[in-house]
Amino acid sequence: MISICMATYNGEKYIEKQVDSILQQISIRDELIISDDGSKDDTLEILVSLNDSRIKIFNNKGLHGVVPNFENAIRHAAGDYIFLCDQDDIWISNKIEICMKALCNCNLVIHNSLLMDGVGNVSDIDFFSLRKSTAGYWKNLYKNSFIGCCMAFRREILDYVLPFPEHILWHDMWIGLMVEKKGKTMFIEDKLLYYRRHDNNASATAEKSSFSFLFQIKYRLQMFGYTLIR
Repeated sequence: MISICMATYNGEKYIEKQVDSILQQISIRDELIISDDGSKDDTLEILVSLNDSRIKIFNNKGLHGVVPNFENAIRHAAGDYIFLCDQDDIWISNKIEICMKALCNCNLVIHNSLLMDGVGNVSDIDFFSLRKSTAGYWKNLYKNSFIGCCMAFRREILDYVLPFPEHILWHDMWIGLMVEKKGKTMFIEDKLLYYRRHDNNASATAEKSSFSFLFQIKYRLQMFGYTLIR
């Protein structure tokens, strides 16, 4: 069984196309878990109108924000294989098939993606090239290239990934570092996602961080400490 875990918040503009690209790839036995963080637009109404039993909606009743919202989605997932998913991207039609083959040989797979703007124009710039993505604990502690929307993993990693530490900024960096430490990751070059970048994104792809150098050093030391004691 496959669980797709999507965190939503005011996603009415793009969510129907994203959900459609997912439902075309999953079987009736699989599930699309939605954790909504208190949307004030028509996100939930759109999801309900699709009238698909594979869509299961949960309200995030704990701490608000992207990281707690994804943790809530993951905790409701029943699948042996879990895919993380943003509300505004578009999945390529063979994404699940290729990721499932890769998961035969690893605990977590990260695939490449092509950047897309808010109106659907697809760039020839890919995420791996932009972030110089490769496996390795120290490499990704220094410059993270784990990105949740391109991530799928086996359920057993939840034994050491959950709960997410308090106050972390990026759940995908945390998951990736923990699997680098305790399991096996695999980066594959297949571009299986149109990764939408627009003004309301919760994450960034810029090569230069908006955080100060001092903050980045402190945060990496904090992440190192968290992974050391888990």
